[in-house]
Amino acid sequence: MTIDRQTMEVDIACVGFGPAMGGFLTTLSRELVDESGMPLLESRVMPGMPLQVLCYERADDISFGVSGVVTRGRSIRGTFTELNPADIPMAAPVTDEKVVYLLDPVGASRRSFGIKVVDKVVGLLSSGDHAFELPYIPPFLHKNDGMVLSIGQFTQWVGSQLMASGLVQVWPGMPVSEPLLEGDQVVGIRLADQGVNKDGSPAAGFMPGMDIRAPLTVVGDGPVGPVGQALDRHFGLPEDNHQREWAVGMKFVVELPENTTLKPGTVFHTIGFPEPEIFGFLYVYPDRVASLGIFVPSWFDSPIRTSYRYLQHWMMHPAIWQHLEGGTLRSWGAKTLQESGKRGEPFLVGDGFARIGEGSGSTNVLTGSGVDEAWATGVQLAEGVIELVKEGKPFSKENLDAAYLRRRRSSWVEQEAEQAKCARDGFQKGVLTGLIGMGLTGLTGGKINLSGEIKRPFDRIPTLQEYCSGRIAPEKVQEIQQGAVARGESLADAIMDELGWPQIPLDGQLLISQQDALLMGGKVQAPAGFRDHVVMLDPERCSGCSPQLCVEICSGQAITASEGGGIPQFDREKCIHCGACQWNCDKPRKGDAERTNVDFRAGAGGLHSAES
Repeated sequence: MTIDRQTMEVDIACVGFGPAMGGFLTTLSRELVDESGMPLLESRVMPGMPLQVLCYERADDISFGVSGVVTRGRSIRGTFTELNPADIPMAAPVTDEKVVYLLDPVGASRRSFGIKVVDKVVGLLSSGDHAFELPYIPPFLHKNDGMVLSIGQFTQWVGSQLMASGLVQVWPGMPVSEPLLEGDQVVGIRLADQGVNKDGSPAAGFMPGMDIRAPLTVVGDGPVGPVGQALDRHFGLPEDNHQREWAVGMKFVVELPENTTLKPGTVFHTIGFPEPEIFGFLYVYPDRVASLGIFVPSWFDSPIRTSYRYLQHWMMHPAIWQHLEGGTLRSWGAKTLQESGKRGEPFLVGDGFARIGEGSGSTNVLTGSGVDEAWATGVQLAEGVIELVKEGKPFSKENLDAAYLRRRRSSWVEQEAEQAKCARDGFQKGVLTGLIGMGLTGLTGGKINLSGEIKRPFDRIPTLQEYCSGRIAPEKVQEIQQGAVARGESLADAIMDELGWPQIPLDGQLLISQQDALLMGGKVQAPAGFRDHVVMLDPERCSGCSPQLCVEICSGQAITASEGGGIPQFDREKCIHCGACQWNCDKPRKGDAERTNVDFRAGAGGLHSAES
């Protein structure tokens, strides 16, 4: 069916508003007009006016659905040369940084022989709270002169300045469905259709998404953004590159108890618990507020990997709970992290497009940092665009190579990403090997690494029987599994109970159910009139799938099992748009073994929480 669509011409169309786009738009906007308001960079679509720059963001506000972070902030400080962290809500300079090894106080964690040896040694040094603070933080991990930020508050701070300038337009609540391609040239973007049924078919009030045509499309829609994914499908990835390493980051923002001893700027990094593969963090903001959470990586070989319950067990560890007890939940959220870094870099430029931020492979997988790196890539592209416009050159692949990639390839972002490229390969052979590998990479500047074949997540996930071998009798595993399938329930809780994990003592204040977190820690919005953005492509591949990892990992319990098995059910009223379902599915996609049977598409709404 041919659909008539309205068309709008702009000079630059941007997709996604995060740190990378903040860096791009801030840098570009400063060069659009002179002190008298006369154009310095003149528009081709509106002669006599400055460049017409529009940015479209899926979320209902530019600050929703993001995360707390600790960053060195080198590029951010380069943009805001007089920056005082106190000017940004919920920001503070780093004052104290610790790396803490957590022992298992409940005896339920799965620990290899090597980790048990480490536990024995650490146990002798522990102060009684089942934890040991490392006496030394390697320089590559230390956030010297850094700051803790709420990215929600930071992007809101940046966005308010951009909007006040009147020089660029940022439109939240406007999901982009796809790039406009003419051959291999990107000529703009298409906004998502509205007034459609959940399957995308026209309904009452159907309004086709507008085509925004532009000589340059800037793609910064993150690791699961539909525009970036479409470009990856069209162009493929550079030779030897892949995007097989991911993590789910789940976090709380809490008001600490009145008697807290934690000062603003305090940073904790933890390893060892609740499972050795899971990393934890705690960042303290001003006014007794802290952001805390865990990262569940793709190399955590569990067929029932979950995030929420593991987060609660991490919070209840004695070394952490002593700082949280008596606190209250303020907000909650989750997102996926593309952790292939430099190895996951797509084609960064082409005729009519350029990519920035996390979706461009900018995250440093050695230092575990990505916000400042993303900001830097946006600044580099903006400087390149300014150069090309001043010289009257088109946004061709050749010109973007020279103007943008030349800057990126010669920057600290590229140099450090190259050093970090193989930093996490050792985790393919185990946690201890991975930590040793990271240490070697960091201390030698990338000259020495431990190798390991990077498998696709669904190639390495064991069966439930294999995962429980030696801890739960096979017949008991089968009984639990059959019962859960028959009732249409998640397997994670039942298996974790059987493995010895204690029940969470819900207190209605800080330890709350996952569904209560959706109500107390944020508000999920799912505007009517858009198609469902999570789709199981081949129902046959869901048939007989158990455990269903898309169900187990779902941050908002938006994907639930069906009674008797079969295709899971999706409720977008609970979806926080983290994208975990897409890479956690253990069924490869027909015709594309690098992708899974779950497709994450353009969608509006998500979690309303400017703090998370």
